[in-house]
Amino acid sequence: MVEPKYKRVVLKLSGEALAGEQGFGINPIVVKGIAQELKEVHDLGVEIAIVVGGGNIWRGQTGASLGMERAQADYMGMLATIMNALALQDTLENEGVPTRVQSSIDMRQIAEPYIRRRAERHLEKNRVVIFAGGTGNPYFSTDTTSALRAAEINADVILMAKNGVDGVYNADPNKDENAVKFEHLTHMDVISKGLQVMDSTASTLSMDNDIPLVVFNLNEEGNIRRAVLGENIGTTVD
Repeated sequence: MVEPKYKRVVLKLSGEALAGEQGFGINPIVVKGIAQELKEVHDLGVEIAIVVGGGNIWRGQTGASLGMERAQADYMGMLATIMNALALQDTLENEGVPTRVQSSIDMRQIAEPYIRRRAERHLEKNRVVIFAGGTGNPYFSTDTTSALRAAEINADVILMAKNGVDGVYNADPNKDENAVKFEHLTHMDVISKGLQVMDSTASTLSMDNDIPLVVFNLNEEGNIRRAVLGENIGTTVD
């Protein structure tokens, strides 16, 4: 049996990744494909926690830029992440993967409250845990949630699954054909160069807690498994 490099991972999924080419909402075919890849990783015995964004439904910063109170807009974004988490949970369980959703916003009818020790116990029992609702506070992104939860549950790595981008570049590769891809960076490189990998709060939190980051293209089939096995894909930040 193949031995994974990482035993406990936090996978950061953007909301846009669940929308597919339609760009908005939840595409069941796309979500099923992600769930099938996660099942392969789960079958390796890897403990999987997931932080999912909500940009496919609502983005708080967009609402704020249109005149909405920022805190109110961010709370709406947190609710969007919960919708995505429930969709992902349902699809994973249809694939035979036991899954729990933990929300930082109290919604006891549909999700457990976030409790660190309970989350760790679920992982030990080989259940996938989806962290929804962001940090539960406005002004913090789901990138920051990923770094925070990874530190809390002692994850080995954060897997940053990007929608169509295969790593970290010195410029936007979709706009600049001369953009150069980095294979390895330090967290300080990311912060000092202003690279748009995570927001600065998330990068600092990852650096302070020595949590490595692997940035890779989610759209290439099998990449989640490759990242867990430690294959040289994307960009590694440590």
